Amino acid sequence: MMADTAVKQATVYLCGSRFLAIRKQAMIYQSPTIQVELLEDNIAKLCFNAPGSVNKFDRETLASLDAALDSIKQNASIQALVLTSAKSTFIVGADITEFLGLFKQDDATLLTWVEQANAVFNKLEDLPFPTISAINGFALGGGCETILATDFRVADTNARIGLPETKLGLIPGFGGTVRLPRVIGADNALEWITTGKEQRPDDALQVGAIDAVVEPENLLAAALQMLKDALAEKLDWQARRKRKQSPLALPKLEAMMSFTTAKGMVYAVAGKHYPAPMAAVSVVEQAATLDRAGALKVENLAFIKLAKTEVATALIGIFLNDQFVKGKAKKAGKLAKDVNSAAVLGAGIMGGGIAYQSASKGTPIVMKDIAQPALELGLNEAAKILATQVARGRSTPEKMAKVLNNITPSLDYAAIKHSDIVVEAVVEHPKVKATVLAEVEDYVAEDAIIASNTSTISINLLAKSLKKPERFCGMHFFNPVHKMPLVEIIRGEHSSEETIASVVAYASKMGKTPIVVNDCPGFFVNRVLFPYFAGFNGLLADGADFAAVDKVMEKQFGWPMGPAYLLDVVGLDTGHHAQAVMAEGFPDRMGKNGTDAIDIMFENKRLGQKNSKGFYAYSVDRRGKPKKDIDATSYQLLGAAFGELKAFEADDIIARCMIPMIIETVRCLEEGIIASPAEGDMGLVYGLGFPPFRGGVFRYIDTMGVANFVALADKYAHLGGLYQVTDAMRELAANNGSYYQA
Repeated sequence: MMADTAVKQATVYLCGSRFLAIRKQAMIYQSPTIQVELLEDNIAKLCFNAPGSVNKFDRETLASLDAALDSIKQNASIQALVLTSAKSTFIVGADITEFLGLFKQDDATLLTWVEQANAVFNKLEDLPFPTISAINGFALGGGCETILATDFRVADTNARIGLPETKLGLIPGFGGTVRLPRVIGADNALEWITTGKEQRPDDALQVGAIDAVVEPENLLAAALQMLKDALAEKLDWQARRKRKQSPLALPKLEAMMSFTTAKGMVYAVAGKHYPAPMAAVSVVEQAATLDRAGALKVENLAFIKLAKTEVATALIGIFLNDQFVKGKAKKAGKLAKDVNSAAVLGAGIMGGGIAYQSASKGTPIVMKDIAQPALELGLNEAAKILATQVARGRSTPEKMAKVLNNITPSLDYAAIKHSDIVVEAVVEHPKVKATVLAEVEDYVAEDAIIASNTSTISINLLAKSLKKPERFCGMHFFNPVHKMPLVEIIRGEHSSEETIASVVAYASKMGKTPIVVNDCPGFFVNRVLFPYFAGFNGLLADGADFAAVDKVMEKQFGWPMGPAYLLDVVGLDTGHHAQAVMAEGFPDRMGKNGTDAIDIMFENKRLGQKNSKGFYAYSVDRRGKPKKDIDATSYQLLGAAFGELKAFEADDIIARCMIPMIIETVRCLEEGIIASPAEGDMGLVYGLGFPPFRGGVFRYIDTMGVANFVALADKYAHLGGLYQVTDAMRELAANNGSYYQA
């Protein structure tokens, strides 16, 4: 028996050694990111398999691809090539962490890098045999440009394909503007490139971007069969390749109409602040009559020009900041307790929005209120959001029913006793909230987390009503909940790390971007918003036209709404209340002398959109959406208080509104209310709609130069405490420093 065992072990060893030898012989190239092996029928398989969870096109991968292609070219046995991925995604795109440093190099160096990168993609496209990409998961940016360089493309049902570079202020730089129009036509390509949207496989198949869609388990087999068909001359791979390398097949008149129409549509959406989409149209147009070499030259030059813009720096910065914030949330998840059931106290619009968001992302939630009409309002809010999604084809009646079934309305506290987290969202009044929180604690489990959706009331103050303040924190949603991506998680002085981590994890599970801030009046977002409103109030007190201010702040600075319009949307009653909280919290800077424009609107019961009159008058258009119009009554009321209107220069309007917000944001960083410039900027972009092309307050200061900003603020220092820069800012300016390190 022992002898037999020894023979078997020896046989296994010899067979294993033989297998390894054969495997080694079949391996053509190997690096930490790419492996190439020879399959049957002399078909080579190039597999992207970088360390980590995803494949990216960083410099190392690009160099490995270049070396791998050289090895493939030198192997006379190879008759076809299939590109695959060992990850759940194909290639998610370029490694954006390398971009900002790379783009600071001089134009000649940057152009050389782009040309060398394109030489690698050309090498792939020029291999002397048919090639195919087997696409699983995401093939975005450089990943999409990789598959465009092969002759055929087959995708599994989970694939997502696209060129999102315009969202970063760039255009595709590895041949995307050249190959995609020649594969799917100019009109389709321009839509893909200028919108930057990910495309589902069925949509990509319809326009010819891919050649087949199969189930994941059939992906490699389908790709190999297509290569065999190409080798058997059933598929003309040479003709496909020639079309990609030749001028765009588009008649002159049709081309003129196509590009003129595209420019008009793109400008209407992107506007003057986002140059990349328009640049993409121009590049495709200029390259239409050129061969591959000429077309790539046009793309390369446009790419490096955009790479040097402030817009690209800002948008890339937002992407990196978003990854940073999500990375912190992921780390917090390791400390978090599981949240498998939730409750929201207080129905209505906000409660209904929170309930919808939780239920739609898979966490069942109880919606508790003291009045049946409020519960009905909350359920109707959730149903309205879902019905809109169904009408637009983004959901189905079955999914709608599933989400609504995840929401349990109740008038009884007993319904929340098994909830892992309870979010209080009742009226914004300290005594009411304190009473409700104390009641809640008697009904929930000992380890249940309690959070308040307050927007202004101190978490430390509210925590005094609880027996276990360590399980309490703030969880501030923004309205409308289903659209606004930010959630402020407010840490009180007694909040435990597990509590904060658990609420961060729950917010992430809800599909939100959580930012942890420390407690102070207004927390972070409202604290920096009201100095902006104070600057606006000051302008109106000096005779500025509120509509003219809105126009400048929207059209020139880039806010989605000017301050008057934003106050109308928020509600002048809400603004009036919050302004009083901020004045009490920061009397030296935000205290008021006399009546301002917000007071005037509030005292005259002009509350904004909620009662159809604020700074503007509101009606409903044919689509049922609020429509704003100039209202003479507003001018009469403001004129009676502040006198005749005066004209202000646009730069003056921007400075007077923005300087207070910027300085207060810096104070929040210096005081530790926010932990980093990245989190501050994401809070402003996601919570207030700060213009993304400016990147947030800290990116904006760095772009302007800290010293230049200090000099500008000093010109307005006579306007009061909100315009006084901090000593730390002056020191940073003197040392030629910045908030983001290079």
